[in-house]
Amino acid sequence: MTNLLLNIDAGTIDWSRAQFALTAIYHWLFVPLTLGLAVIMGIIETCYYRTGKPFWRDTAKFWQRLFGINFAMGVATGIILEFEFGTNWSNYSWFVGDIFGAPLAIEGIVAFFMESTFVAVMYFGWNKVSRGFHLASTWLTGLGATISAWWILVANAWMQCPVGCEFNPGTMRHEMVSFWEVALSPFAVSKFCHTVTSAWIIGAVFCVGVCSWYLLKRRETKMAVESLKIGAVVGLVASVLAAATGHKSGQDVAKSQPMKLAAMEALYNGGTDQGLTAVAWVNPFRQPDYANEESAPLKLDLPYALSVMATDDPHGYVPGINDLLNGYTMPDGHREPSVDEKIERGRKAIAALAAYRELKEKVIVKSEKLASAEQKAAMEAQLDTHLATLKENMPYFGYGYIRDKAEVVPYVPVNFWAFRIMVGMGVVFIVFFALMIILAYKIPYLSVITRRLLASVGLLPETEADGYDITRLPAWHYWLAIALVPLAYVASESGWLVAEFGRQPWTIQDMLPTWVAVSDLQSSSVMLTFFLFLILFTTMLAVEINIMFKQIAKGPDASK
Repeated sequence: MTNLLLNIDAGTIDWSRAQFALTAIYHWLFVPLTLGLAVIMGIIETCYYRTGKPFWRDTAKFWQRLFGINFAMGVATGIILEFEFGTNWSNYSWFVGDIFGAPLAIEGIVAFFMESTFVAVMYFGWNKVSRGFHLASTWLTGLGATISAWWILVANAWMQCPVGCEFNPGTMRHEMVSFWEVALSPFAVSKFCHTVTSAWIIGAVFCVGVCSWYLLKRRETKMAVESLKIGAVVGLVASVLAAATGHKSGQDVAKSQPMKLAAMEALYNGGTDQGLTAVAWVNPFRQPDYANEESAPLKLDLPYALSVMATDDPHGYVPGINDLLNGYTMPDGHREPSVDEKIERGRKAIAALAAYRELKEKVIVKSEKLASAEQKAAMEAQLDTHLATLKENMPYFGYGYIRDKAEVVPYVPVNFWAFRIMVGMGVVFIVFFALMIILAYKIPYLSVITRRLLASVGLLPETEADGYDITRLPAWHYWLAIALVPLAYVASESGWLVAEFGRQPWTIQDMLPTWVAVSDLQSSSVMLTFFLFLILFTTMLAVEINIMFKQIAKGPDASK
């Protein structure tokens, strides 16, 4: 770890990153639907508990069946994901395993066992336990899945903003000094809230999409309408919460990962009074020449909005890529060093660590040979000097492995466009769910205005401007809702691309670059497993979609 010249095959690094990205992306196809459907089916079974009507029982069984199919696939991909930390990222696991492993262990021991226990009652406890206990089991299944997400996101948030730890030069490992600082860091809390609310959006869009398919086919109309109402309300609430928590996440990124924020905005040169970019031309196929460009071409922004998002002050200072590379001074006088300075200090930390460990071994040997008190005192003084140098420069330890300052700039096009897809789709979902609520609940005043507005632009027949039946709208309404299901996944995955691409080249922010964290494997071995996983995960996804389609085609009556 202390050797600056790491002899890791570049292909191994690239294929290891690709394999982990593949596993994470496929895993995240299953997780958000699990979290979202947990809320939907919990609300529907609550309706059954309150009314005792068989209709709500059968509707709850239907959504629980779809939940179970997706839940099983998510478990399978999640297990593989955790194993990859040991197989492909062994240096990472060694360096910070004492910290990173703790939330994952808690997730497995507490949360996963909790949801696994109550999911059995939820599926097999109908007519065997009381309605109240069964309802509690349904909600506890969803709660267990959410707690699982909490601990996994705590681990991920720590990689983005490492807190609550100290480096032990004797063991060459980072060790946890405050469990609660890790578990309840502001970055973890905001990341959890934003991620879970976005998952609720997935569940709501899926619910509305399935219901729209039934309405398109003119079948299961009562179940479709009632479930659609619930899904639309959950979706609107989740969309608004996702926007609010996204703002908080943006502020955390501005504080802990300013380079990520600069890449998301294609902000080459920062300053005060910064606007939030609405659109700009950022070539998706090449890194921009940020050193020689003032800003992205054809840029249109919202005045002061980026400063507000990052600092809650319309005149707040937001650094750009060049500021972060070359160093900058804040309006309050605080000076942030350049990347070249950080690289120099990182190398001092690495050199001090190597010297400390070498001298420590000599101290042990000489102590065994009864070295003189003067010699021991001199060596102890040297050890203290090396430790002081290491401690002073430890915040920049990871920069010691950076070869060129351009390496700390993430790939701007992916971050820029993925961020806009995520935000743009979030706005679409707010409007979509609001319209669905108005149409489904037939809110008197708003419903008349909405219907007439849609009729005036040709989206509803004139004959339906004053009255309509949601079960017999023009087909395009239902197809639009169905089309939003895959787009919701695109938006969700885009958010994760921003989170993970944006912190490159760091496995752990400012602490460990990817090429230091990877295992020393043959690139051909990683490449082989990449394609094996690609085939496996694609097959699993195809199987899940096929089973889902068959179960949806059967409808709720099949659950009796």
